[in-house]
Amino acid sequence: MPREARDTKKPILIILHQERSSAGRVGHILEQMGFRLDIRRPALGDDLPPTLAAHSGTIVFGGPMSANDEEEFVRREIDWLSVPLKENKPYLGICLGAQMLARNLGGAVAPHHEGMTEIGWYPLKATKAGKALMEWPAMVYHFHREGFDLPRGAELLATGDTYPNQAFRYGENAWGIQFHGELTRAMMHRWVVHGAHRFVLPGAQMGKAHLDGRMLHDHPLRTWMEKFLDLIFLRGADNRSASAGESTRKSEPESTVPRVQPPH
Repeated sequence: MPREARDTKKPILIILHQERSSAGRVGHILEQMGFRLDIRRPALGDDLPPTLAAHSGTIVFGGPMSANDEEEFVRREIDWLSVPLKENKPYLGICLGAQMLARNLGGAVAPHHEGMTEIGWYPLKATKAGKALMEWPAMVYHFHREGFDLPRGAELLATGDTYPNQAFRYGENAWGIQFHGELTRAMMHRWVVHGAHRFVLPGAQMGKAHLDGRMLHDHPLRTWMEKFLDLIFLRGADNRSASAGESTRKSEPESTVPRVQPPH
C-alpha cells in the first residue's frame, strides 16, 4: 500500500500487558491493511488517551493477570473501555481483553466451576448470529483458565464445550474473543516454553500438542483473523460512514427544485 494511503488512516491503539508482549500476527495484518500501531503498556506506566478521536479503534490483548485483579492498571483499563463504547469506536478484546470488556459491561469473570482450563487447541462452534457474519475456524488456540459471562445486551457469536462463551459482539463496534488468533510461530514457541508449568492443569494439553496442532489448524485461524479484522476495522468503518451519510441525507430538507432525471 502506498505511503500516502497509509497516512490517511488514523492509527490503531494497541494495549499490551508485558514488556516483551507483541501484537504479533494481528499487528502484521493491521499494518498490511494500512494502519499504524500506537502501542501502549499501562502495566508499565503508559497512559491511555481520554478520547479515541485520534485513533481508528483499539485492541486490548491478553496477559497472565486476571480481570479480577486489584492492580491499579487493571482497574484503570476496565474503566477506560467506556471510552470506545461511548464514542462508538471499534474495539476488539482478545482473551484478557474480552474478559475486561465483559467486566466493564457488568459481566462476571471466573474460573471454570470444575477447575478446567483451555490451554492448547479446542473446537469452536459458531452460533447462528456468528454464521451470519462470516465463516469461523473449527479449531482455535487457547491459553486461559478463566472465562466470562455473556454481558447483558451482548450477542453470542461462537461457543465451546468447556467455556461456552467464546466470542461476542456488543452493539455494532465492540467485540470480544476468548481465543488467540495473533500468535506467530515464534510467539507460540515462547508460550510453550514459558508456560510449560501450566500443562499439568486440568484440561490443558502438553506442549507437543500445541505445536502439532499449529501445523493442522493455524492456516484456517490465520485466514479467519484476517477477515475478522477487516470486518471490524475496514468494513465496519465503511458501514458507519454510509450510515452517517444516510442519516445526514434524511435530516436534510427536501429541495424545492424539480429533480432532473439523468439521461439514459
